[in-house]
Amino acid sequence: MTDDVTRLVESAQRLGIELDAADTERWLAAMTKDEGVETSDIVIDEKDGVFGHRISMLDFSPADLVRFRRIGEIVEVKGPQGVAEGALALSGSAAQSKIQTHPGDADFFQRLNIRAGTRDEACSILATLMKEHVLSHESGPTYQFIEAKWSSFASDCVHRGEPQKKGAPISWKLDEVKAGSMEVEVDGQPVTIHWDAVATEPGWCKLDWVVADPDQKRLTNASNVIDVTWESPGGDIVPLDGYLDAYFQEVYLDAGQLPTFTKVVQHVSGNALDDYIDQLEGEVRKYLAADHTNYGKAAKRMYNVFRLTGRTLDAAYLRELFDEPTTMLYQVWSLIGTLENAATPGSSISPETVQTQTDDLVMTVVRALDGVQETELVGALLKLRVALEETNRGGTSAEAGAADIDSAKLQVVNLINNFFHDQLVAVPTIRDYMDSLATPAE
Repeated sequence: MTDDVTRLVESAQRLGIELDAADTERWLAAMTKDEGVETSDIVIDEKDGVFGHRISMLDFSPADLVRFRRIGEIVEVKGPQGVAEGALALSGSAAQSKIQTHPGDADFFQRLNIRAGTRDEACSILATLMKEHVLSHESGPTYQFIEAKWSSFASDCVHRGEPQKKGAPISWKLDEVKAGSMEVEVDGQPVTIHWDAVATEPGWCKLDWVVADPDQKRLTNASNVIDVTWESPGGDIVPLDGYLDAYFQEVYLDAGQLPTFTKVVQHVSGNALDDYIDQLEGEVRKYLAADHTNYGKAAKRMYNVFRLTGRTLDAAYLRELFDEPTTMLYQVWSLIGTLENAATPGSSISPETVQTQTDDLVMTVVRALDGVQETELVGALLKLRVALEETNRGGTSAEAGAADIDSAKLQVVNLINNFFHDQLVAVPTIRDYMDSLATPAE
């Protein structure tokens, strides 16, 4: 292993990547301690009261745990004891805080198990719980609700002026959740979709907020993807969307919720790991394609593929990329959209917090870049700051504000793409893997 690490360090140095040999060797040793990935391989951190899959726990740092638990109190959907029980986890980059030191969002994942006499009754309970949670957490001094994903469109239609495809998730704004209905057009005719009427096909359930840290005046997009199961009177566990998600990238925030987690995940398919890897590779293909090119997102998913399939040296290399200064731009890119949501007229997030966060983004760019790139992106962010201030006062057109936001996002995406592309293709094994996914199967 020492020879492998030495070669990896030398390769990283040639590419300008600082790789800590001792830390990498410890990580590789922990990864290969037990070969294979077993569905029962759960680690409990008794000191911090968290748990998760052994491989996931290797990348988690409890440094920001208090803040994440505070956000969790906003996003977690709860129900009456004996009817609903849950287990809330961090997912995405937030669950990999030991290596992704500049995560963009606070992504949560919740397993919500509902006990009911029938599936339809469980769906009805879910509809009520989600709606009540949104209405009781629509806004506060430190948070503002954005939207809910609830059920899917039954046909092609137009919603709020935007065309929607049959089967696409339905996005509900706060006014629509309050009304319990929304208006769409189908073949030019008005149609009303009722919140309760679509409950039997809940689909992808997701809730989004903007959350502010009152001490740091820091903004974060916080989302909760809810995987809902129905527990029948006979004890069967049935996923309401037809598929029970695996748990290879989750860190659960309350060890007291382990019994609920254990009861539910014992029903996860024996092919869960293969399915999860297939899903990740599908996303890698998407982000390598010309119409969705995003090498940063592709790299994050490749890291998860590599660490779960035994390609530990490639994973160790990618692990170091996420700590490079340029990856701070991920935070900038994500927060541009967060600022847009927070600056909406009527938002409970204070304008001062929005301004402070925008100023912090400018400083982030200054630290990460230099030369022409720094000048251009700082200029775009300063222009964005003015547009957001005007938007908050209701003094600028939506088109002008959206153009400034899109311009800033595009510049950041291009910079991230250039960085990750160059670092990925420079490693032959990773370049070959990317080429294999880009080549259609015969």
